[in-house]
Parts: sequence; structure tokens; C-alpha cells
Amino acid sequence: MTYLVSVTSQGQISIPARFRRELGLEKTKKVVVSKEGNKLSIEAADDLLSLGGIFKTNKKIPFKKIRQGFEEYLAKEATGV
Repeated sequence: MTYLVSVTSQGQISIPARFRRELGLEKTKKVVVSKEGNKLSIEAADDLLSLGGIFKTNKKIPFKKIRQGFEEYLAKEATGV
């Protein structure tokens, strides 16, 4: 299924509700956007909180710093840098 959407003056687009529901995208959900040729790809990104408890450490790291590092990692993965 294909939809025609507008790009705002700030470079934003609206993802059709049907696609958001199918991908489980909520207001606070992050996505990874990548470009291949003249096409954009949007993929739901795993949230850092979904990984809670899988790593064991005694280090105390502020949540904001962890979140920032995770977002930087996702951006690097998406761009291949």
C-alpha cells in the first residue's frame, strides 16, 4: 500500500496511522531512517528500556548518558559511519 504525504517547511512528514499501528509506533517511539538511492526506509528502533536487566554491572551511569550513547549508536549503524 502506498500513501502520498506532504513534507512540512521543517522537513517533517506524517506517517499514515495504518503504518504506525502495524509497526507499533507510539508518540515516544524512536525510528531509524536510512537512505538508499532515492528511497527512504523507516524502521522501528528497539528502545533502550526493552534491554533492561540483560547487562550486569556495578557501575552507576546516569540514564540520560546511556540513552544518548544508544541513540548515537543507532545513528552510526543507520549511516554506516
